[in-house]
Amino acid sequence: MRRSGRWRAGNLAGGAALLAALALPVPQAGAGGSAAEFAVSIRGFRVASLTLAGARDGAAYDVAGTLASAGLLGWVRHIRYDASVTGRFLGPRPVPSRYVENADTGKRQSQAVMAYRDGVPQVKSYSPPRPPTVQEIAPSSQGGTVDPLTALYMVLRDVPKDQACDLRLTLFDGRRRSQVVLGPAETEGGRIACAGEYRRLQGFTDADMAEKSRFPFRLTYDDAGGGLVHVTEISMDTLYGKGWMIRR
Repeated sequence: MRRSGRWRAGNLAGGAALLAALALPVPQAGAGGSAAEFAVSIRGFRVASLTLAGARDGAAYDVAGTLASAGLLGWVRHIRYDASVTGRFLGPRPVPSRYVENADTGKRQSQAVMAYRDGVPQVKSYSPPRPPTVQEIAPSSQGGTVDPLTALYMVLRDVPKDQACDLRLTLFDGRRRSQVVLGPAETEGGRIACAGEYRRLQGFTDADMAEKSRFPFRLTYDDAGGGLVHVTEISMDTLYGKGWMIRR
């Protein structure tokens, strides 16, 4: 379905099913790390690129990424979304320690900084101010959640074959609560694949929830070497039609 108006960064993030908030220049992947670039297309037109680099040293992880508009179509507004996060793994579970994001939608700029204490987010700064029509979520009630970039890293990182598609995360970006679920794993053309869903839960405007609250998507994995696999393609429903993310 065609929609009027120009594309907003938030719609891209939501449509990409969790790809909301990416900061700071992308570093080279360090020990135990990986780097990836994805082309983002909507209705067959390339509209953005996503770069992501993550490094892991023992239990510690460090991730940075950038989402930027790449299309020339009139309905694609200039956007740039940068984010970075550091954290640690407690067993298989990621626990962020500091998250930073900067966004420029071409119409509005926003920034957020969160620190974590025992897995509970502490919002150090968030601008612009929250709209008065949106119910505020107390960060102290969001223990166990992860930031959007940690969630993105967990979806796109290299994993052993038996861990592909095995993921359920609740996200909190300092204002909004959402959820990502993957699985179960299937075999498709000799490759691993699975369905997933990004769902808006709390802190969104009534208009956002009425427009679309659930974003289904599908992941396809390929061999990454050393007994690992990684995501090479994501097909997804967006507010502007069928979309794809293809690893380059």
